Amino acid sequence: MKVPFLDLKAPYLELKEELDAAYRRVMESGWYILGGEVEAFEVEFAAYCETKYCISVGNGLDALHLILRAMEISADDEVIVPANTYIATWLAVSYTGAKPVPVEPDEKSYNINPSLIEATITEHTKAILAVHLYGQPADMDAINEIAKRYNLKVIEDAAQAHGARYKGRRVGSLGDVAGFSFYPTKNLGAIGDGGAVTTNNGDLADKIRLLRNYGSRVKYENEIQGYNSRLDELQAAFLRVKLSKLDQWNARRTQIAKQYLEKLIKISDLTLPLVPNWAEPVWHLFVVRHPKRYTIEQHLSKAGISTLIHYPIPPHLSGAYAMNKWEVSNFPLSEQLSQEVISIPIGPHLNSQHIQAVIKILLENI
Repeated sequence: MKVPFLDLKAPYLELKEELDAAYRRVMESGWYILGGEVEAFEVEFAAYCETKYCISVGNGLDALHLILRAMEISADDEVIVPANTYIATWLAVSYTGAKPVPVEPDEKSYNINPSLIEATITEHTKAILAVHLYGQPADMDAINEIAKRYNLKVIEDAAQAHGARYKGRRVGSLGDVAGFSFYPTKNLGAIGDGGAVTTNNGDLADKIRLLRNYGSRVKYENEIQGYNSRLDELQAAFLRVKLSKLDQWNARRTQIAKQYLEKLIKISDLTLPLVPNWAEPVWHLFVVRHPKRYTIEQHLSKAGISTLIHYPIPPHLSGAYAMNKWEVSNFPLSEQLSQEVISIPIGPHLNSQHIQAVIKILLENI
């Protein structure tokens, strides 16, 4: 049996009638940039995230970059970031000329460890950029408390966590501002690229709206030096359809995760995700750890089951940050995770046979 890591065709087949209608609606309108579909999606996604404002942009990296620009973070500034994350988190900081300052993760959650943040704060620190990795919220109360004491901004990288809750509150509403990605593989994925910013800060929202559209509210009147980063009408229309299904799809992911957690606990050398009692993750990824993760990969691959590794190279060891001359052992836990983690299938369109096949192969071979 072939088990895909994620089936991107299945959401279309499930929502074909609604998505096709959305396509026709946009095409027949003759309006393709910053029109009614974008406006409607922004209202709906802000409401979903329990925030006052949503500003859609071209992609998730742009969302973070424009947030930092709107906060006037620039050269000589520092932004605290997780050492264990996808490189886009760091790149957003680097685009402003500021310095990303890595902090190791909590070994149980893989998210940034709040107890290690304070030691990295300097007079140049301007913000903490917390990632809700794999769809599990970071410990935001602890992060916000530190930020308040040092007068720092708090930014959520919620690219993997659409719909997740922290102590009952939606991610995207837990800091000063949040950035989302709608890359097709995300829990809420466009059929192409897309991103958004959510916030309760009206001034910040207004600045980001300017920045995304050449620094302009009125055509040819450019108030500031801005960028071109806009969610198009077609993607907004598709996202509106998918947003109506997001909670249902997240619930499917949760049921799959529950089966994995119940069945795979029998494997002694396999470290399963740990969910704090205050977290309601949306299981963008189901990431396990094993000292011989390639053994897992090989057994599953032979059985036709696809896996991925998130992420095999920590940002500090990538060529993109070679100029910082970080070395192996500078961030040992992040480096260990990069050698041990493996993601197994958890998409909302996997069926029970797929899941039982994954469990069976792991129980029999690991």
